[in-house]
Amino acid sequence: MVTPARRGTQGKRKERERPRVYAIVRCGGRQEKVALDEVVTVDKLPGETGSSVTLPALLVVDGERVISDPAEVGRYLVTADIVGDTAGPKINMIHYRNKTGYRRRLGHRQKYTQVRITSIGTEGSDTKGKAEAKPKARAKASAQAQED
Repeated sequence: MVTPARRGTQGKRKERERPRVYAIVRCGGRQEKVALDEVVTVDKLPGETGSSVTLPALLVVDGERVISDPAEVGRYLVTADIVGDTAGPKINMIHYRNKTGYRRRLGHRQKYTQVRITSIGTEGSDTKGKAEAKPKARAKASAQAQED
């Protein structure tokens, strides 16, 4: 028997919208999950604001397809543009030794770079162009052989 409180919610489970294509990339000794048009904060990268950076992909999820084979993932590139530099929160450290009068106060702010992911895909269209050229060459060769 279904109680009145549950009657309206039965079969209508809300599912969160997930990006269809995302990747796990290595950046600054850490792994980050990135999706298209997402701004991610990573460890400080060399480069100026507006320049482009390529990050190596470790895993790519394209809809229902999960690509984790190193040979196949190696073809994928994640390209990002540097949005700007930022700093993390201030970390205060205090050194104290009892009965000696020794006290030291230190502070630190880690430097970060914010990047916007612009593309997740395979290496250029050059490999696709070469793969398409071979069947055309074979078709021309077979057509000439039939004429002779």
